[in-house]
Amino acid sequence: MTRRWPVAGVVLAGLWLFVRGIARTGDVGPFAFGVTLVEETVVGLAVGLPLAYYTRGLYGDEIGVAGGLRALPYGVVYVVLFLKELVTANVEVAYRVLAPSMPIEPGVVEVPLRVESDLAVTTIANSITLTPGTLTMDYDPERNALYVHTLAGRDRSEVVEPIRRWEDYALMMFGERRSPDDPVPDAGTPWTEPDDGSVPQSAEPDGGGERA
Repeated sequence: MTRRWPVAGVVLAGLWLFVRGIARTGDVGPFAFGVTLVEETVVGLAVGLPLAYYTRGLYGDEIGVAGGLRALPYGVVYVVLFLKELVTANVEVAYRVLAPSMPIEPGVVEVPLRVESDLAVTTIANSITLTPGTLTMDYDPERNALYVHTLAGRDRSEVVEPIRRWEDYALMMFGERRSPDDPVPDAGTPWTEPDDGSVPQSAEPDGGGERA
């Protein structure tokens, strides 16, 4: 058995290396490429391991090596899907900001989840916040639902579909009791921000909003 937090730290370092490595190794020679990889690996571990240790309360105490190996492919696919959505969302937000019609309709969408563990919920919530155009505002533990602020408040499917794809792999990656084949919980209807900037009472994430 292996403690979970070092594994999480190495995963964070790998994600850092993937993102920063791509950013820094555009048109460089083999030597500079190798130096960059070493530098970013050291930085990734220096950041990832302390962060994982500090947040170790989110993880179970131990993980079997076999379980970690089974989770690895799902983790890789999760990262690929996240990066794909990251690129797509950047383009989408740029279009909404630069288009003469400014097609921005801010709102909050309730997204019930199938994942239940603290680590899985936190991973999904952080992935949403890191994606341009969306922000995780709150989590309701009783409904096991996230409340997501979005620039496309009237189009709920545009917000929910990538989250469901992430969740399919998070279910397997974190060994959740549910599976991707399980039905998705009922979802709430979105609300849109009024022109005066106030928050309608029905939109508060305490269960007061209308639900589909």
